[in-house]
Amino acid sequence: MENAGYTTLTRQSGLLREMQVVANNIANSATTGFRQEGLIFSEYVQDVEGGESLSMARGNVRNTSMLQGALAQTGGTLDMAIEGGGFFLIETPSGERLTRAGNFVLSAEGDLVTNDGFRVLDAGGAPVFVPPDARNVGVSPDGTLSSDGRPLSQIGLVQPIDRNDLIREDGVMFRADGGFEPVENPRILQGFLENANVDPISQITRMIEIQRAYEMGQSFLETENERVMSALDTLTR
Repeated sequence: MENAGYTTLTRQSGLLREMQVVANNIANSATTGFRQEGLIFSEYVQDVEGGESLSMARGNVRNTSMLQGALAQTGGTLDMAIEGGGFFLIETPSGERLTRAGNFVLSAEGDLVTNDGFRVLDAGGAPVFVPPDARNVGVSPDGTLSSDGRPLSQIGLVQPIDRNDLIREDGVMFRADGGFEPVENPRILQGFLENANVDPISQITRMIEIQRAYEMGQSFLETENERVMSALDTLTR
């Protein structure tokens, strides 16, 4: 296969990965706290002895959008949405993780947990506990959790020190390998949830563009294969 064929193959591989990312965005457009992803392509140029340099593209870096999602009022006492930057800090068996999904519930032990049962942590990194006799639970904009006006805890909001170190582990949960720090002037809205920040129309449009680009690349590879096979057939006669 000639250089043009190898270059096209790397492009096709990147387009396939981007199609998977876009499809995942669309599938999660109704998921609370979901962050849209994009794919960043990089170019590798290699000198070829006795010929022109070889350029190949590789789509291997996923970029997470930090745009604010629309806030939907639910009226739920333990539903919380972050207005502005930051993430809720949660405890998982694999360590501390970050999420924007604030649809919390109480566990049987009285801990504030996610739908997956992971405990929500306070500003000091301890689990947020709500006593069984707590009444009229409220959450102030700075994250202070109270019962009948009596402070119980303060929900921690953090942000990654380096956003490029943020790694998605599932749809709404992230790992910050570079560490994280408290958010200055946090703002939490009780009784609201943040919708996914996915723009379905633009994602469907991008999916069509990727499909057309992939089809063009496939057509080129098929034409190139026919040319090579024709040349081999002529030489072997």
